[in-house]
Amino acid sequence: MKVLKFGGTSVANAENIEKVKDIVVNNSKEEKTTIIVSAFGGVTDMLVKASLLASSLDEDYKNVLEEIEERHIKTAQELISINNQSKVISNIKRELNVLETLLEGAFLIGEITPKLLDKIVGYGELLSSFIINEYFVKEGLESVHKDSRLLIKTDDSFGKAIVDFKTTNELCENYFGTVSYQVIVVPGFVASSAKGESTTLGRGGSDYTAAIIAAAINSDALEIWTDVSGMYTANPKLVKQAFAIPHISYQEAMELSHFGAKVLYPPTIQPVLSKGIPIHIKNTFAPNEEGTLITKNNNGKARAVRGISHVESISLISLEGSGMVGIPGISKRFFEVLSEAKVSVVFITQASSEHSICIGVASADAEKARTALNKGFEYEMTLKKINPVIVEDDLAIVALVGDNMKSHQGLSGRMFSALGKNNVNIRAIAQGASERNISAVINKNDVKKALNTLHEQFFEDNIKQLNLFVMGVGNVGEKFLAQIEKQRKFLKKQLKLNIRVVALSNSRKMIFNENGIDLKNWKTLLDEGEKTGLEAFYDKVKELNLRNSIFVDNTANEVVANTYENYLNDSISVVTCNKIAASSPYKNYIHLKELSRQYNAPFLFETNVGAGLPIIDTLKNLIASGDKITKIQAVLSGSLNFVFNNFNDKTDFHEVVKEAQDEGYTEPDPKIDLSGIDVMRKILILARESGHEIDIEEIENEAFLPQESLDTNSVEDFYKSLVKNKAHFDKIYNDAASKDCRLKYVAQFEDGKAKVGLQHIPKDHPFYNLEGKDNIVLFFTERYTEQPLIIKGAGAGADVTASGIFADIIRIGNF
Repeated sequence: MKVLKFGGTSVANAENIEKVKDIVVNNSKEEKTTIIVSAFGGVTDMLVKASLLASSLDEDYKNVLEEIEERHIKTAQELISINNQSKVISNIKRELNVLETLLEGAFLIGEITPKLLDKIVGYGELLSSFIINEYFVKEGLESVHKDSRLLIKTDDSFGKAIVDFKTTNELCENYFGTVSYQVIVVPGFVASSAKGESTTLGRGGSDYTAAIIAAAINSDALEIWTDVSGMYTANPKLVKQAFAIPHISYQEAMELSHFGAKVLYPPTIQPVLSKGIPIHIKNTFAPNEEGTLITKNNNGKARAVRGISHVESISLISLEGSGMVGIPGISKRFFEVLSEAKVSVVFITQASSEHSICIGVASADAEKARTALNKGFEYEMTLKKINPVIVEDDLAIVALVGDNMKSHQGLSGRMFSALGKNNVNIRAIAQGASERNISAVINKNDVKKALNTLHEQFFEDNIKQLNLFVMGVGNVGEKFLAQIEKQRKFLKKQLKLNIRVVALSNSRKMIFNENGIDLKNWKTLLDEGEKTGLEAFYDKVKELNLRNSIFVDNTANEVVANTYENYLNDSISVVTCNKIAASSPYKNYIHLKELSRQYNAPFLFETNVGAGLPIIDTLKNLIASGDKITKIQAVLSGSLNFVFNNFNDKTDFHEVVKEAQDEGYTEPDPKIDLSGIDVMRKILILARESGHEIDIEEIENEAFLPQESLDTNSVEDFYKSLVKNKAHFDKIYNDAASKDCRLKYVAQFEDGKAKVGLQHIPKDHPFYNLEGKDNIVLFFTERYTEQPLIIKGAGAGADVTASGIFADIIRIGNF
């Protein structure tokens, strides 16, 4: 005989019950089948609500009761033809009249006792099982209804009764051994005491009913039919990449169900475990999917970690004090006090110094636990030997589960390293001696991030998901998005990086999509987005709390640069082509670097110098390998190099500058480039990355612009000043040409001092043949003394800058 249990979602309405019937027909063709059913989805909660309203003298309980009646009668009418409805509906109304009487009693006495509540909440299963059986009969199945209160006997611990297995097994053997019907429909959840009083089996009691009966009759298999296709590697509602586990052991299933895998109620496994009866978790709405088979451990060399689960709404209770050290019986008293207060402990850890005991309990029990422990250890607390109990709320437990975890080295390290890199703070840790479970207590707001981080670490074939929050979609930003869209598949396949753009913002609008923005249509989506704001953007990033988050700044905005501290503080990496932060006062620059180290959040700005050229990265590697910079000489402005390579006696200076701006080689305000401030920032950054403490005010700037041009307040006025001072610029060119030299804007750092300015470069100099918008950097070091290390290439342009940003993101992905 098979035992099939159908949960509340499986029998939520007439349409779903029809699916259940099809499954039952297929299963009952060859052997007898017992069907255990839950209440219609949500009905148990409605019964609890009605009970509480009635006991609070609130007549709204009558409205809830009316909803319950309407739902059951409507379902019966939809399932059973009108010619056969009379008897069924009469029976439903008769039962509901009794239920109404019970609720009236609660209303009259103004309270609800556990005994009365058990009688009331059990009506959900009693009604659903009756209706379902009547439907089966009318559909031609050889079916009978059997009240589980006549089969399962318990004590009188109302609310969560303890089963009397000896009596229950005898009753089940006698009934199922003699029943001739092919299908037996039994209500789950409900039982009765030795005195015949209605009791319930606690949360998930319908699963338990099914397991009790399956074990009592030595069933061939127990099938749990629900709304998901088995036990998943993690909660699929929180982890999109989670998948069903085809085969799992009893012990693994118990661990996962204890830690929140809601498709199975933990005590369910106990009755069938000793008899080795397989449990199969199946999906009512996808009956052909494989589901999860639960048996004895025969996983062989399967994954060490079989699943990741969690429990929400946990509080940590800590008892500590010097009076606990070396005193026998403290732990015994501690747990006795909790037991007497009927507080269930879900997590335990104790320091080896015996100075403290820390446990996790359901948040609903936290205050009860605090009160009981403070009273139980009142004497020691008055002597100051033990401190008052400390309660920490708003926590959750995440757990790795797997039978084979004990055979694999380093799992704990991988778990805690992955969580740490994503700023998931661990409040407490526990690992059983069996090494089948590693549990950590974390902030409840970090649950989703933690589950996704761990799932990525242990189940996704080392594919790392990077979540990008992009600020700025101008020339550089647009090219950057195009590069991501083009390379996404390659990165996932070759580098195991799954890059998603989760947010975009310009100066007017911003959009967020936790599942990734469609980059083929991002402009339209952004136009339809919400009003932007730096604070609102940051708040949303923080609210989403995604793993491997990266803030990408494609602007040249000082206000945006001032927000980097917020992101780094939250372990969100920062990648930027904006030079303002790295060239800000040295104290701020160092502060950002320290935050990056402290919170394990990379702060990368390769594109600050040389756009896509690996200048800063090369410099870092030189320093890290023990080399020392003695001198830096460089042409660091692609825009200025372009300008002076194209400026001659046949062109006007202002026209060349305008061409450079139109090509995207300069900042939106070209004065930033031509004034030398941009180059000053770049040499400043290189000096700092070389290990020197220096600020921009200390850099000598030999300006070539007339003061009139430097004093302009708009781009338009700046161009007018260039036209007006044509003779000044012509003279600069002619002076260099007369010496057979070329003009280059050169930055230099040596002996702790930096300067920038226009220089005459002779033909034998490495800078002479520097063409177009190229940059060149000469690093003189203790290793490269006579012949410098030279880096040369395109140092400006949206494409190369975007590729430099992209390279920094890949560096983080490989971090």
